[in-house]
Amino acid sequence: MIKQATPANQVTESLNVLGEPLQLCSRDPVTGFYRTGCCESGTDDEGMHTVCVVMTAAFLAFSQAAGNDLSTPHPEWGFPGLKPGDQWCLCAPRWQEAFEHDCAPEVVLDATHQRTLEVVSLADLMAHAAT
Repeated sequence: MIKQATPANQVTESLNVLGEPLQLCSRDPVTGFYRTGCCESGTDDEGMHTVCVVMTAAFLAFSQAAGNDLSTPHPEWGFPGLKPGDQWCLCAPRWQEAFEHDCAPEVVLDATHQRTLEVVSLADLMAHAAT
């Protein structure tokens, strides 16, 4: 179970898109806006890094063409570069954009933060659920 701080410094439980406790997305590579391995989100996460996905070559090429190269390592930022099969907390708007271009990666529902539902429908996420 993942906990997050609220503005009043109170700890609350983070929930996934299924209304259950948020699960770990990946620690290898370590992911998440807060680099905890979870797709936690807060008001400071303007990009909504909330969708736990399984990277594909098609999505990585799409993202690079859209101006966000996720494949190239950037050691200066502690970013190893991603490859197909890696799990990663993706921005919800980018997942939606990829969905609209028929190249959305699969989603790990139990590790996808409920905030994703502000941008993406549960039906679309479920249709792309990782098996």
